[in-house]
Amino acid sequence: MISRTITSLIESKIGTGKAIMIIGPRQVGKTTLILSQLKGKNYTFFNGDDPSVRTSLDTPNTKEIEQLIAGKKIVFIDEAQRIKNIGLTLKIITDQFKDVQLWISGSSSFDLFNELNEPLTGRKWEYELFPVSWEEYENHMGYLQAKQSLNNRLVYGMYPEVINAKAGAEREVLRNLVNSYLYKDILSHGDIRKPEILEKLVQGLALQIGSEVNYNELSQLVSISKDTIQRYIEILEKGYILFRVRSFNKNVRNEIKRGRKIYFYDNGIRNAIIGEFSSPKLRSDVGMLWENFLISERVKQNSYKMTFAKPYFWRTRQQQEIDYVEQQGLKMSAYEFKWNPRAKSKFSKTFLKAYDAETKIINQDNFRDFVILK
Repeated sequence: MISRTITSLIESKIGTGKAIMIIGPRQVGKTTLILSQLKGKNYTFFNGDDPSVRTSLDTPNTKEIEQLIAGKKIVFIDEAQRIKNIGLTLKIITDQFKDVQLWISGSSSFDLFNELNEPLTGRKWEYELFPVSWEEYENHMGYLQAKQSLNNRLVYGMYPEVINAKAGAEREVLRNLVNSYLYKDILSHGDIRKPEILEKLVQGLALQIGSEVNYNELSQLVSISKDTIQRYIEILEKGYILFRVRSFNKNVRNEIKRGRKIYFYDNGIRNAIIGEFSSPKLRSDVGMLWENFLISERVKQNSYKMTFAKPYFWRTRQQQEIDYVEQQGLKMSAYEFKWNPRAKSKFSKTFLKAYDAETKIINQDNFRDFVILK
């Protein structure tokens, strides 16, 4: 089992009288993490993927919940987003059974936040769990072995099952993840009526990572309206397939105001979507892979370490650009990403004149400082 960064933080919240909720993509280890905390303890388990469980937990009254809990002091509800009206059920448990420690996991935020935010206001601790971070991977594998396998991680990604797979089996594992799990909640969502359209859109987005997304071009590519494109992308975000990074703008007249870049939470999933698993040495998109890897790792770190940092990119209409800009409080940092350690890069004088920011080029030789925050 790969130790996860947020474990100690979660352990400190046990017994505080609040529910502990962990959300994130399917198959990243949420259930494994919670079960490791419950090992050797007497608890009640409900699997939201089970239709009979969904029926039992759909708006039961206090007496029915008492019967379901059966006197246990620990209750674990897995895949809670699959259960209708789960928020009210959880509210009853936290309010009426105060000596019960409630654990919740969810694989998407489609309705889970809306369902839980009001009923569980002040009654829960919320955490996100992502694919394995580079810090967790390095701690598990050792510094040298992790560094030697960087190319593999750029291609096959950081899902636990992929990391633990035998050499040569990674592609099959990723294919199963994409087909069996990652789209499961997305395709069952009411707004998705044409899976083939969604698949075409995701492929188009996978080929554009690191580039500013043009909704009009995507609309023409997949033959659906711009509004539908935006709605589908929002659904893919809520399903933890991808995330958007906004353009930074404040002082410069010709800055892009409403730009968006799209990145995938995992390189392996992105590569599985386009069916490309060649070595980085043979690929024309190695720059995309590197940028996606670095930014997704930074997202994990900022979440786990609770930095409250805000991610951006910067660009002007004259095509001056900075790959990644991060604002943390009053501090601003600007980064350029280069796969080749010998590659040179200059930061825009326009940006440096307008903003007081630290600058750094991130390459293979120094990337640890960027993806592992102290």
